Amino acid sequence: MNPFFLLFIGLPTLEIFLMIKIGSAVGAFNTVILIFLTAIIGIYFAKLQGIQTLKSGMINLYQNKLPVYEILSGASIAIAALLLIIPGFFTDLIGFLFLIPFTRKIIFSSTLKKNDVDMNKKGDAIEGEIVDKKKDEL
Repeated sequence: MNPFFLLFIGLPTLEIFLMIKIGSAVGAFNTVILIFLTAIIGIYFAKLQGIQTLKSGMINLYQNKLPVYEILSGASIAIAALLLIIPGFFTDLIGFLFLIPFTRKIIFSSTLKKNDVDMNKKGDAIEGEIVDKKKDEL
């Protein structure tokens, strides 16, 4: 199935379905308040996690280490903030999962292991040796 179809048709459909189900359980006004509340709380925690990741990255730079985890964390925190701004409960859940450092590590490790396995299966690398043959010029 086309990923753009899922993104632009499936995701809003899921969000509307969840809003209707939650709205029927807690009421329309409470649902709207809950959507705004999750966005505000999420952005606040995204700011805190972003500052903490920035400090950790600076410490790694001072120690002459590459801040690879911090770069990935910063990108995932930015994506989490975007998902939390989008109104809906499913995107809020995914955004909060990206904000929690423990779940972020699990997501990174599973994604990196999957990519390592995919790279090893492809076998796109061709080993070779470069031989520079120079002709004798007179």
